[in-house]
Amino acid sequence: MYAVIETGGKQYLVTPGTVLEVEKLPVQAGGTVEFDRVLLVGEQGQIRAGAPLVDHAKVVAEVVDQVKGDKIRVFKFKRRKGYRRTQGHRQALTRLRIREILA
Repeated sequence: MYAVIETGGKQYLVTPGTVLEVEKLPVQAGGTVEFDRVLLVGEQGQIRAGAPLVDHAKVVAEVVDQVKGDKIRVFKFKRRKGYRRTQGHRQALTRLRIREILA
């Protein structure tokens, strides 16, 4: 069984046991999260697609950890003007383990 869920403005294809990182959610490590924005559910060749959401479908996940992503560098530059700016960023992420998909 698999599903496509939406969180943080992004879509993720998940199956039970999948570990994924999404934008930070306000849940402590060890807690559970339910995603009700399920766009598609597939099982044994049968596909149920929502318009836009699948009715009565949920994905339950447990929070493994709150982590930070890789550091990126943002560099602005204007040639011949002596203008240079460097800034760094690390995105706050939540690592999840998908427990079950309820259709």
